[in-house]
Amino acid sequence: MRILIVEDETTVNKTLSEGLNEFNYQTDSAENFKDGDYYLDIRNYDLILADWMLPDGSGLELIQKAKANNPKTAVIILSARDDKESEIEALEAGADDYIKKPFDFDILIARIKARLRFGGSNVIEIDSLSINPQEEKVVYKGKEIELKGKPFEVLTHLARHRDEIVSKEQLLDAIWEEPELVTPNVIEVAINQIRQKMDKPLGIQTIETVRRRGYRFCYPQKNSEEQ
Repeated sequence: MRILIVEDETTVNKTLSEGLNEFNYQTDSAENFKDGDYYLDIRNYDLILADWMLPDGSGLELIQKAKANNPKTAVIILSARDDKESEIEALEAGADDYIKKPFDFDILIARIKARLRFGGSNVIEIDSLSINPQEEKVVYKGKEIELKGKPFEVLTHLARHRDEIVSKEQLLDAIWEEPELVTPNVIEVAINQIRQKMDKPLGIQTIETVRRRGYRFCYPQKNSEEQ
């Protein structure tokens, strides 16, 4: 599960990140609207924790983009505003939940778990292929495929952006916690594993290499759709 934290109070941001990591959530942290918007351009999230009042914008403005990227991404607005009208405004803007500051961390965790159960991470279904990010499971025509770890994450990311060409650099930024510490050939290794464990045994093609540009999810192929 990956969570984006957009909170301008450094102490609160750090507390949230460290606390969520202890519950085995992967987190990215931003302290302003610009950085939060940047993360939404390169990664998909199961849930977003966004402060309403940011130094360069509003957390509410992130909701529309987050939902456009992935309609099932849950968004929880954090705010010091404790009036009923503000809560209604946030929910009507598309927020899935509204938590007033200061908050109890244990209650926040419970609300996050409940929200993710309700509809955070979503199953990607394309023709006969099903990818479940939450359970790290790939199923093709009812048969489960053994694909885990980074190859699974690469497949999932490309499937979520199946109308786009995704570069190696974008994949590194989206999936690896410290992309600057790994070389781009780890992407080639992951792609090769997908092809060895899925494409060849199943007789399908899921990922196309676009020379000098990156990779594109290509299942099902157009010629098979037309037959």
